[in-house]
Amino acid sequence: MFERFTQGARDVVEGAVGHAERADAPAVTTEHLLLALLDAEGTKAAYVLAALGVTGRRDAIAADLAEARRRGGVSAADEEALAGLGIDVDAIVARVEQAHGEGALGRSGRGRGRTQRWFGGAHRPFARESKGVLEQALRVAVGRGERAIGDEHLLLALAVRPGVVRDVLGVYGASYGEVVRVLGPS
Repeated sequence: MFERFTQGARDVVEGAVGHAERADAPAVTTEHLLLALLDAEGTKAAYVLAALGVTGRRDAIAADLAEARRRGGVSAADEEALAGLGIDVDAIVARVEQAHGEGALGRSGRGRGRTQRWFGGAHRPFARESKGVLEQALRVAVGRGERAIGDEHLLLALAVRPGVVRDVLGVYGASYGEVVRVLGPS
């Protein structure tokens, strides 16, 4: 599949690995993919993110992702569902942090994971959700009748898959529908 990635998509994957390594994360997550997309310049995804006003809000997005990680990765949809059951996520987070320290829910298996090879280098493994985004990007590209997988397909995959990253993109106006609208037909 990776032979079909454009240079822009390859740069995003490599950038995500770099973000994971700098954060000393055990695996490359969807958050790392989003941060790497926000770093991109001169690509279709960079154009879309700029057109939607997302690019200039990178620090706020990074803060929102960190807050979601602090809360154990609970998405807005998860929180709403739990609230419907009478479960207050904020109260749970506060109690866990009171007992185990701030950010306790965001800590998990820090340290170097086993390595995998991506585009010729040895790097951290990709989390299951990140692998799913890469697979979804392939499906998006095929669905749009495009032969190569570009960083815009990675952005579309992140915007369509349920979870914290999709929620954060939506808050900043980069929902799947908006990304498609800016990209236009294939």
